[in-house]
Amino acid sequence: MNVNEHSPTACGRPGPGDRTTVADGAWLAVACQLATASPPSDSEFSAGAVVVADDGTELARSYARESRAHHHAEEGALAKLRPDDPRLAAATLYASLEPCTEDGSGPRSCARLIRDAGVRRVVVAWRRAAASGTGRAEEAGLTVIELSEYADAAKSPNSHLM
Repeated sequence: MNVNEHSPTACGRPGPGDRTTVADGAWLAVACQLATASPPSDSEFSAGAVVVADDGTELARSYARESRAHHHAEEGALAKLRPDDPRLAAATLYASLEPCTEDGSGPRSCARLIRDAGVRRVVVAWRRAAASGTGRAEEAGLTVIELSEYADAAKSPNSHLM
């Protein structure tokens, strides 16, 4: 799959609340594939993120370092949307890695950026062991669902850091 090719509703509707659907796995697979497009780094993780509306429409996607060094995938995806987009309140953000809670590439962590955008549901493939300065995205008020069956896909582009 080319990370720039997509059908806006190819994977289906996100699950409701803390329940998951087949579509959640399909969207998470897209986020994991996006991570492979991240430019190489000797010190930063490669990650992918996709923001999907409640009706299954893809709103935005990004990968780590897509537009600049130290750029996080979630940050990039949210930057492609209007901050007042009403679809964000019911959207799901799919991320190959759990969003950072303190060590973001900008003035706010990715968890805070997600929360401030109005997104409350996040589906992740891999919750890497908490590194210095990181906590859990739930502490930022997000519902986080881990689909650990996708962890190997999230770890693969990061094997040189583990």
